[in-house]
Amino acid sequence: MAAMFTVAAMPANPDGKTRAQVRAELAAAKAAGEVSSGELDYPPEARPASRKTREQVRAELQAAKAAGEVSFGELDYPPEPRPASRKTRAQVRAELEAAKAAGEVSFGDLDYPPTPR
Repeated sequence: MAAMFTVAAMPANPDGKTRAQVRAELAAAKAAGEVSSGELDYPPEARPASRKTREQVRAELQAAKAAGEVSFGELDYPPEPRPASRKTRAQVRAELEAAKAAGEVSFGDLDYPPTPR
């Protein structure tokens, strides 16, 4: 005797979506960073919505760089503001030459602290 089974027609997805629709939603979720993989990034972090344009962000970065507020690496964190100098480059060079002539400038570790000559 042969056993007979009847299979009821069921949609492939309970929501009634096609395979292409599900793939499109998955691709959109991956692009938005809403899909996690593994346990390390669960639950996925929500990305903050930015209301600034790309040009505004670039302008802010340039302004921060010009003000010396951008640090590179760990040695200069947090970035310290640059001291305001009212001297010209020529004045600074003249001070350096005067310090060298007075023996106040040392080079290397052998003459530290500098001794007057």
